Amino acid sequence: MAVFQSKTFRRSTTASSSLGERIGAAYRARLPRHPFVLFGLPFIMIIVAGSFALTPAAALRYERYDRKVKQLSQEEAIDLGLKGDGEDGIKRNPRRRIVGDEREEYYRLMAKDLDNWEQKRVQRFEGEPDGKL
Repeated sequence: MAVFQSKTFRRSTTASSSLGERIGAAYRARLPRHPFVLFGLPFIMIIVAGSFALTPAAALRYERYDRKVKQLSQEEAIDLGLKGDGEDGIKRNPRRRIVGDEREEYYRLMAKDLDNWEQKRVQRFEGEPDGKL
């Protein structure tokens, strides 16, 4: 019977081996001994760096959206009662108007009789399924 050597077979480094192959072989040889340092730590660092890199991009996205939403002409703002005088010359305070409307709506809903109600079907468009079997 033949006697086998206890050493594992490793390809001899030749001049034809590229730098990438040599680095890869060294990395694979050291990975089982130091898995966190060679795999886990770079992974965590990439995730954290990506978070820092994407934060300005996300902020830019939301700033553009806010700018687009805030573009409201002066006439539209007056029509909505957000600023300026109304047609009747009375200065409007949008916050006060909203609070009044909320209270009115609250009392109007509290006055409703919630025990006596009737279920009504919504009118469907032509050709739309109505859910009846």
